[in-house]
Amino acid sequence: MIVVTGGAGFIGSNLVAALSARGTDVAVCDWMKGDERWRNLRKHEIAELVEPGQLLAFMHARRTVIEAVVHLGAITSTAERNVDLLVEHNIQPSLKLLEWCTQARKPLIYASTAATYGDGRMGFKDEDAPEALAKLQPVNAYGWSKHFVDRRIARLRARGEKLPPQILGLKFFNVFGPNEYHKGSMQSAIARNYPHVANGGAIRLFRSTDPSYADGGQKRDFIYVRDCVSVMLWLLENPAISGLLNIGSGHARSWLDLAKATFAAAKKSCAIEFIDMPAEISAGYQNFTQADIGKLRALGYDKPMTSLEDGIGDYMSNFLAKDDPYL
Repeated sequence: MIVVTGGAGFIGSNLVAALSARGTDVAVCDWMKGDERWRNLRKHEIAELVEPGQLLAFMHARRTVIEAVVHLGAITSTAERNVDLLVEHNIQPSLKLLEWCTQARKPLIYASTAATYGDGRMGFKDEDAPEALAKLQPVNAYGWSKHFVDRRIARLRARGEKLPPQILGLKFFNVFGPNEYHKGSMQSAIARNYPHVANGGAIRLFRSTDPSYADGGQKRDFIYVRDCVSVMLWLLENPAISGLLNIGSGHARSWLDLAKATFAAAKKSCAIEFIDMPAEISAGYQNFTQADIGKLRALGYDKPMTSLEDGIGDYMSNFLAKDDPYL
């Protein structure tokens, strides 16, 4: 059995679908809430559904059958301002799972984020030495909450203290794909804009606040969620790998590229409008992100990443354009 926290969420439900398709028993830990995230799970067989408050007791009772824990549950909004809430949901559960997996000698794979890199001035290399991590300065509380956990694990490793037999932090970049519909304003621009594009409307992009970038020329590393799942499955099959890993395509693409690919996939004429960036966004806005995936490749993961155009094409034709857009 593999435990997936946040298993009813976006990336989590995609992983659950892949594990279930393999015949693996999956225990999903999540709050189901009222945003219809249950639809993310309805097509897949699940062995157990666990409330987060009962997770440690559940795992203690199933200790002999649990093979690994994939911890994807968290508040993922970069706009979250309640830091106490981030401590409660992002930091404390991660440290408790770290302790349990250490004692039980079970692998732990957890979600970090590219937001730990802050404004990107220190680059996007997934180094995991305490000295390297100390140089990173996240620009929002969400990024800090994930960086807190990364640094704690790095310090324990540097001290030679006991850790799980496999401990991996995955720094996800801009992930898009099916089952993100419950995320509201935190959905990818593809999902948010699809209804407008399908009806012949325009996509709005922020004007640039940096003269180094043209309007819409700001760049992100967009990665299709099926590539994230492919990497996680590979890591579960390679338990000797530990550390921090970037999970991105390795190629920065502009918002204009994304908009054009969206219109092309929808077979609609390109219509783009530029709007001013709100002050609360521009203060910590990243004009460029690009995952350095050299470490992942050096470790032996050799599958090609899906291009932005192919990912958007698959997402739109096989999910967003369907009456049932769920995986």
